[in-house]
Amino acid sequence: MPRPVDLLPHGVARRADVTAVTSTSTVGRWLAQGRLLVVAPGVVALPDRTVRWADRARAATLYADAPLSHLSALTAAGLVRPTAGPLHVTVELARCLRDASDVLVHRSGRRLTTIRCDGLEVIEPARSLVDAWWWAWSPTRNRRAPAERPLVRQAVIEAVRTRAVRASAVRRQSDRTPRHAGRVELVALLELVERGCQSELEIFGVQHVLPGPPTVPAFVQQHRVVLPDGRAAELDAAWPEAGVAVELDGAAFHGSREARERDLRRDNALATLGWVVLRFSYERLVSDPAGCRREIEAVVRRRLADR
Repeated sequence: MPRPVDLLPHGVARRADVTAVTSTSTVGRWLAQGRLLVVAPGVVALPDRTVRWADRARAATLYADAPLSHLSALTAAGLVRPTAGPLHVTVELARCLRDASDVLVHRSGRRLTTIRCDGLEVIEPARSLVDAWWWAWSPTRNRRAPAERPLVRQAVIEAVRTRAVRASAVRRQSDRTPRHAGRVELVALLELVERGCQSELEIFGVQHVLPGPPTVPAFVQQHRVVLPDGRAAELDAAWPEAGVAVELDGAAFHGSREARERDLRRDNALATLGWVVLRFSYERLVSDPAGCRREIEAVVRRRLADR
C-alpha cells in the first residue's frame, strides 16, 4: 500500500491525480486521518507542507491551472520576501474561476508571457511589477493595499537596480494599460531610479536633502571614482568640480561594525584623491533634511571658491 509521502514528492498535488493511482476511499481515509489536507479546491498536501510559501504557491497554481502573478510572481522571482497574504494567479479572460480561501484569481485578455522560477510558472517580471503596482494602488479592491505598496516600490527599485528588469520594459508594460491605478507614481519612481537612485533613502535625499541649482551646481548620482588601489567606488551623490561627495547611510546597510570600518577605509582612500566625503546617518537625514542641505551647500560653495 503506497503512503501519501510516496505519491506527493513535492508535498502538494491535485486530488484527482492522487485518486487515480490509489482510490477515492483511500484518499478519503487519508484525509479523515489527517495524513492529507485539502489546501485549495481539488488540491491536497502533506500536513507539514501547508505553511511554506513555495508549497502554498504550488497549490495555487495547481488549483487555477495558471501562473502566479502580481506580488506572488515577484516573490517567486526573488524580488519580494514571502508574505502571509493570499497567492495571486492570472487566468485567461474566457475562464470563470472563483477565488479560493488562499488564492486571488485575476482575469486578463492579454497574452500571458511566463517564465519558470524554482519549478513554478510565473508571469514575467516586468508585467508582474506593473500588475502588482496597480493592485497596490487599488485600496477599494485590495484591503492589503497600504501594506503592499512599500513592498512593490522596493521591488521596482531592486529589479531595475540589479538589472533583473529594464526600466524601459516596465514602462512599456505600463503603457499597455495607460489608465491603471498609480501610473503617475510608477512613472515618477522609474525616472528617479533611472537617474541613479538605488534605495528609498536615496530617493528621499534627492527630493528633500541634496541641493542643486541655483545655489550649487547639479550633483551626479552614482559617480564612479577609481581608488588608489584600483578598486572603483560609486558615490551616492557627488559634485566632481568641487571634489565633494555625499553618502546617505541607510539604517539597514550601514549599522554593523564591519560596514562602518569599510566606509571609513573608503572615505580615507577618497581623501587621498582630494575628495571631501560628507556622510549622513538615516536618523539625521529624516529628522533634519534642511540642516543637512545647508551643510552640503556650505561645503560645496567653499570648495568651489577655493579652486
